[in-house]
Amino acid sequence: MAEKGVKVFGMWASPMVIRVEWALRLKGVAYEYVDEDLANKSDALLRHNPVTKKVPVMVHDGEPIAESAIIVEYIDEVWKDGYSIMPSDPYERAQARFWAKYADEKCNAAIYPVFTANGEAQGKVVHEAQQCLKTLEKALEGKKFFGGDDFGYLDVVVGWYAYWLPIIEEVSGAKVVTDEELPVLKAWFDRILAVDVVKETLPPRDKLLALNKARREQLLSA
Repeated sequence: MAEKGVKVFGMWASPMVIRVEWALRLKGVAYEYVDEDLANKSDALLRHNPVTKKVPVMVHDGEPIAESAIIVEYIDEVWKDGYSIMPSDPYERAQARFWAKYADEKCNAAIYPVFTANGEAQGKVVHEAQQCLKTLEKALEGKKFFGGDDFGYLDVVVGWYAYWLPIIEEVSGAKVVTDEELPVLKAWFDRILAVDVVKETLPPRDKLLALNKARREQLLSA
């Protein structure tokens, strides 16, 4: 018999995993959280996600779903009552999906090199990340959240920037999101960090900072 309920396989420092937790909490869905050691992945994780073997994986009544953005949409579709994560309008839903894909494929790819770059190379990757984020910022102009007045799908997808990007900046010494370059996005950071489901789930900053410092040193010395 399939196990009933919701179980999330994640890793405490993963910004992709936290998307799933935010979505579940917005819906008021109780879940069991399993923290994975990614250097020694559990048999359960590998069984539930044999294709990519990555977190997050959400298991709902014994059925596994992988990939964080897909899981967020699934949560909104299955638990229809209460808080709506996706826009109700089909055009707005399409726009939210477009920008989420843009952020995952373009902005994330532009942000990650900032983590390890130094010197002249850092200046170049910071500029590239800023240009990508400026494009994304256009979808936020004139609004409290990407979802309008409410914390919505695109906010769930890119909300990790508000907490993880300042840590990347501190670890690398770079400045990406500033009042001068990205004022709308920077103000949005403060609003994101004030959302209850965000505050409830963020990992300890000192622990996350220490982990990322160690990772950067390891990558630079490799």
